[in-house]
Amino acid sequence: MPDKDADPLIVAISSRTLFDLEESHALFESEGIDAYLEHQRKLESELLQPGVAFPLVRKLLSLNDGAPPEAPHVEVILISRNSAETGLRIFNSISHHGLNIKRAAFSNGAPPYPYIKPFGSDLFLSANSEDVRNALQAGVAAATLLPAQPTQQRSDQLRIAFDGDAVLFGDESERVSQEEGLAAFTQFEIDNRDLPLSGGPFRGFLDALHRLQSAFPTGETSPIRTALVTARSMPAHERVIKTLRDWDIRLDEAMFLGGRPKGPFLEAFGADIFFDDSMHNIDSARDHVAAGHVPHGVSND
Repeated sequence: MPDKDADPLIVAISSRTLFDLEESHALFESEGIDAYLEHQRKLESELLQPGVAFPLVRKLLSLNDGAPPEAPHVEVILISRNSAETGLRIFNSISHHGLNIKRAAFSNGAPPYPYIKPFGSDLFLSANSEDVRNALQAGVAAATLLPAQPTQQRSDQLRIAFDGDAVLFGDESERVSQEEGLAAFTQFEIDNRDLPLSGGPFRGFLDALHRLQSAFPTGETSPIRTALVTARSMPAHERVIKTLRDWDIRLDEAMFLGGRPKGPFLEAFGADIFFDDSMHNIDSARDHVAAGHVPHGVSND
């Protein structure tokens, strides 16, 4: 089991990704804060339905089974633009669903991202793209999750999939591809096959996840399984493999798709969440799995 003295994996999540708050959010957008406040007060005892990230949060917290309460392996923090008063409905729903979430920051309409880093967060998930961009600029791995119905859970194993360039890795190679074309990109990767790629915005989260995963048994009995799902193909695969080796990081599966749509492969993998910098790939993935857009790199300039 994981070292009880090791730092936990800390995931910060917004209330709109944890629960279905779209009706309330639409009211806030159309009628303002006072109408929103009254709406939440009136429905304070009415439980919220699970949101797009709910299954992911449940699996993350399940990794604490058997861990001492004072030394969890994973901690989930609620970061919300609600006020503490309107947040009562959210915490009532958290309690009802048995989610062990203890810490929260309610910013009452102000941008909440300044509180993400003091919590020591390794990852931030939100429906607000501005908050996500600000978190990325502060050095925290972050992704925008568009509200949607949660996907059906296919196994108890936590499965997380990542794109490569501009997510796990820097976007230098992606820039070559977009500015000079595929042939130039391929030659660039061949020329630099022995030079490790730079780290992207999710490098730190991958490190933290790998430390946690490494403490569990390997193989199918592990409660965590990871995958790289990239548009790269041979021979551009070699630099990726050597980079992960240089980082001393293990990814359980790797798919070099050569531009094929990623959604069906993510469904076959059974991803609980997938992170990509390209909205084109996010649109493909969202039909199959929860997909977090990482607004970073040349595709998002």
